[in-house]
Amino acid sequence: MNTPQETFNRREFIQKSSLATAGMLASSTLFANATPSAKRKVAMVGTGHRGTSMWGIPVVKEFGDVIEFVGLCDINPGRAETARKMLNVTCPLYTDFEKMMAETKPDILIVTTVDATHDKFIVRGMELGADIVTEKPMTTDEAKCQAILDAEKRTGKKVTVTFNYRYSPHRQKIYELLREGAIGTVTSVDFHWYLDVRHGADYFRRWHRLKENSGSLWVHKASHHFDLLNWWLESEPESVFAQGSLEHYGKNGALRGNNCRSCAHKNECKFYWDVTKDKRLVSLYVDNEKHDGYLRDGCVFKEDINIFDKMAATIHYANGVNVSYSLTTYSPYEGYRIAFNGTKGRLEAWIKESGKMTIEPYDELMLSKNFGDVEYIKIPQAEGHGGGDARLRDKIFRNPNAPDTYRQSAGSRDGAMAILVGIGARKSIQTGQPVKISDLTDLKPKAVKA
Repeated sequence: MNTPQETFNRREFIQKSSLATAGMLASSTLFANATPSAKRKVAMVGTGHRGTSMWGIPVVKEFGDVIEFVGLCDINPGRAETARKMLNVTCPLYTDFEKMMAETKPDILIVTTVDATHDKFIVRGMELGADIVTEKPMTTDEAKCQAILDAEKRTGKKVTVTFNYRYSPHRQKIYELLREGAIGTVTSVDFHWYLDVRHGADYFRRWHRLKENSGSLWVHKASHHFDLLNWWLESEPESVFAQGSLEHYGKNGALRGNNCRSCAHKNECKFYWDVTKDKRLVSLYVDNEKHDGYLRDGCVFKEDINIFDKMAATIHYANGVNVSYSLTTYSPYEGYRIAFNGTKGRLEAWIKESGKMTIEPYDELMLSKNFGDVEYIKIPQAEGHGGGDARLRDKIFRNPNAPDTYRQSAGSRDGAMAILVGIGARKSIQTGQPVKISDLTDLKPKAVKA
């Protein structure tokens, strides 16, 4: 997401990150039984852009000495073959998940499929003996969430949810300042996220546009943000009241087609996007449309779009903190504003990730003390979600048992609490009433996380 003007040399950044985070990354039982000298066997289900770019190519390059891909599975055989070439591995390919698990017996299963299918592969993967590394969101509704929680208890296997934002130095610094009591006791938070007309619009081109696939952006996108809140506040959400609407994309468009390449309005639609200019996406999707008919460049004004493009919520936490949250999907720039209000001051940030605004090579925090001075804190930017991607992968594959001072590792409870806010928000919009998080699964929100 970030494209900083000043990037770290990758090797230097990883080395510095490892040194800086030595003694502070999470202690985890994940993979604890693996033989240190043996490579852990890894399989992946879902070989699209996210799977190959985040959990495929870099994992092979960075951790080939400790892991080995033993299987790739996708409903689209052409995409699986493309992914194998991109990863430069020789493992077998599958369209049958059960067969892959039976033949390869992986230690680790990476789940990067359509959100609504995560539960199927997470639950079955654990039943078949694998620990799970799953992309966020963990799943898309409360029944599927409960099934994952139950399966983890039943099998004794572990679920890791890949909340990479926790690992970025900028967001870690916020965590540190709050823990240090820099603004006293936090009482409320203002959190507003903006997706631009490029990245934001892309969710309405793809499978995400259907609530039955993504759980809506309340779950697919906002679970990232809710997890950050849960982590920063070290508490869990108790209730949510929300509003949302679809007023820009979908049925609201004046120009409409099936997909951009075949559209008659190419020359007049501001949302026209030429997928053929991206060789990677052409290889993964366009060249493999013949297998499943999936169009990567779908029209953002398709009438079947049923997710919201404007969302707002009030979230009450078990520790008494109130949060005002919003998500806008058609902003001229991308980024977010956040402010923590405390008994001794205010901590705030305006993070600009892309668009028409000038992007500095650092992220800046403003710390204002009541009856005191204002301090500006600059954190150098890095590639990969503010530097979080590389640190997260290192934690999972290189140092799973390293200490975790900043509690950045996320398990199934973290994954659940992140999605339950969005699931509750959807229900609140339907009923017009606040929704209690404790009514959704058997998890009871904690005022202070242990």
